[in-house]
Amino acid sequence: MRNMGGEQLEEAVAGAVALLRTATDRDWDGTRAGRLEWSCRYTTEHIASDLVAYAGQLAGRATEAYVPFEITLDEGTGNEDVLQVIETAGALLAATLRTTPRGVRAFHPYPHRSANREGFAAMGVAEVLLHTHDIAEGLGLAYEPPVELCTGVLARIFPHVRPGADPWRTLLWATGRGDLAGRAPVTEWRWRNNMVIPAGRLTLEGVTPAAATDLAAGGDGGFAWVDSGPFQGTRDASGALLKSYETGTHRPVWGVFVLVREKDGRAVGGMGFHGPPDEDGRVEIGYDLSEAARGNGYATEALRALSAWALARQDVTSVFATTDPENTASQAVIVRAGFARVAAEDAEGGEQFAYELRG
Repeated sequence: MRNMGGEQLEEAVAGAVALLRTATDRDWDGTRAGRLEWSCRYTTEHIASDLVAYAGQLAGRATEAYVPFEITLDEGTGNEDVLQVIETAGALLAATLRTTPRGVRAFHPYPHRSANREGFAAMGVAEVLLHTHDIAEGLGLAYEPPVELCTGVLARIFPHVRPGADPWRTLLWATGRGDLAGRAPVTEWRWRNNMVIPAGRLTLEGVTPAAATDLAAGGDGGFAWVDSGPFQGTRDASGALLKSYETGTHRPVWGVFVLVREKDGRAVGGMGFHGPPDEDGRVEIGYDLSEAARGNGYATEALRALSAWALARQDVTSVFATTDPENTASQAVIVRAGFARVAAEDAEGGEQFAYELRG
């Protein structure tokens, strides 16, 4: 799966503008945009405003709130002119995406109050695709965006939505714009950027289904890894995440995280949950480190941070971990993170040592 960035944003904008240019002689002000309460004209202006706002968030490195500005179109701006504004706004965001380092995150409220450049790219593409659909529906135009764009949006900012055979229809359903056989209508929705958790010298970055697809296939998942690359356990965990995504059981905050070193932005390992908490409030955690990053205390820092995050939630009473009896290095990490040894029969998988940390 390709990275989501300036190229994809430009592709979405070009397709939208090409379609809408066929209807610039129509009354956009007096025509409602699909199921929205907005007119087609207001919706085109909204697309441009969002693209500029996203560029501003990333370029200004805003971390606490939206940058307090907006664009205003000149009086007398026609339908053709507003399409030029969309093209310009798209070019600004595309350029910003290309020049923003991968580690930069900027403010966006849903759901974890930040997004990286891929998140802003996916949100920008989604704004263009979905609102072009709204306008096209109002004007009676046929619109079918590229499948790969729809798949990319779903796999990055709709990780909680089971992908369907038709990515465009799935995206429309997920945003309350259409029906999908076998699924209840959607009346409220939000997209979801990946979560990050600070962990001392590291940042734990949530793995999206898009990144998991690449990691499971032997790629880097969009991360810059230390020389030895991801350990096999990270690839296996990504494959498990991908399977749960495909079956609609993936819960993003209970997924996989990549451990990214703050000093140089290099990924050094993976850590995550085996699933959401069980009925007793117990959640199981697992991890590994790239061979080139071992012996530096990274696993201990990350395990402390992720366990503390989990135990701060009301639905979690304990964090559980297991290790092979001969893996003394892993056992030392778990003990340093504050876990206590529990009876072996509490562990799954036979001959393993089991440890637990309670809140």
